[in-house]
Amino acid sequence: MMELYTLAADLIPKATPTQIPGLDGPVSKIFGWALWLLILSGVGGTGYGIYKLAVSDKSRNGGGSEPFKWMGGGVAAIVLAGSLIAILNGIAG
Repeated sequence: MMELYTLAADLIPKATPTQIPGLDGPVSKIFGWALWLLILSGVGGTGYGIYKLAVSDKSRNGGGSEPFKWMGGGVAAIVLAGSLIAILNGIAG
């Protein structure tokens, strides 16, 4: 499990989770890193949706909505994690 956290630290070098009042130790750290990983997965989903849109079959028979599902899910993950980070930073003061 720690390999994932050290890998995330290499990907986001300046990302340090804010200590949340009432949550001490590993719980706060894991929750903070999980939000950053959620943002990374949202960026990956959005990028994959853009890729799928670029290479999709543009005819009437093709599944034209699948890239938009990937992009929408990725953007939703980014917005969700961003708002949770903003709320937690507001609480942590």
